Amino acid sequence: MENNPEIGQKIETCGYLTNYHDAGEGDVVILLHGSGAGVSGWANWRGMIPLLSTRFRVIVPDLVGFGYTETPGDFEFDFMSSWIDQIVALMDGLGLEKAHLVGNSFGGSLSMWLASQYPDRFGRLVLMGPGGWPLEVNSELEELWGYTPSVENMKRIMDIMAYDRGLVTDELAELRYRATIRPGAQETFERVFPVPRQRWLDAQVLSVAQLQNITHETLLIHGRDDIVVSPEVSLNLHRHIRNSQLHMFGNCGHWTQIEHAARFNQLVQNFLDEE
Repeated sequence: MENNPEIGQKIETCGYLTNYHDAGEGDVVILLHGSGAGVSGWANWRGMIPLLSTRFRVIVPDLVGFGYTETPGDFEFDFMSSWIDQIVALMDGLGLEKAHLVGNSFGGSLSMWLASQYPDRFGRLVLMGPGGWPLEVNSELEELWGYTPSVENMKRIMDIMAYDRGLVTDELAELRYRATIRPGAQETFERVFPVPRQRWLDAQVLSVAQLQNITHETLLIHGRDDIVVSPEVSLNLHRHIRNSQLHMFGNCGHWTQIEHAARFNQLVQNFLDEE
């Protein structure tokens, strides 16, 4: 377990220990993962950490309820406050006054909430396949949040995420499956999004007024063929976040950072490097 690359450093936040990675020097960029089964900050962003850390100090936490953050057995999830409080406590604990945010899916919704509630603590926002706009829970999202551990179920989930099914190898599915059978991992995951699930999607939504009050430079990135979170979400967010730009990839599902890794990484680096 000591050699597990998903385990980084630990810091106390809100009464529990947050697992996080800390790499590089310079302006701070916090990478926020999505809400899939078996996810962790490192698993989500392992392809981007080495690149961004050549220019920035990159902080990659496991959100409470996920990865190797030590979620207490009696922890009550309060959407979206649990994660907002965690990230602010993490920044305070590390002495970070300000950071850019890169958020994937649920992490994109969280990024907007953070920028809305603590505008002076954050710089640029990168939102990849984010929620945050009214949406009905579809069968694909129901499967993702309703996952029960098996290799076949993990393959099915990964098929939903990727436009190119060739990316869903047996090895990758086995790796992610193993992450979901760690002691306590599945039990914690099931506590985050219990049925009925629509309420958890609704809780991520920001009002039009909140979106219009976000003045941060924002880059929205979405796969045109995303069946988990409709591209219409990013189109609507783009209409209301005043200093936003939208980049949409064709032949791409919900896995932009994997399916178009080189282009995604270059887009993000260029955007964060702008003066």
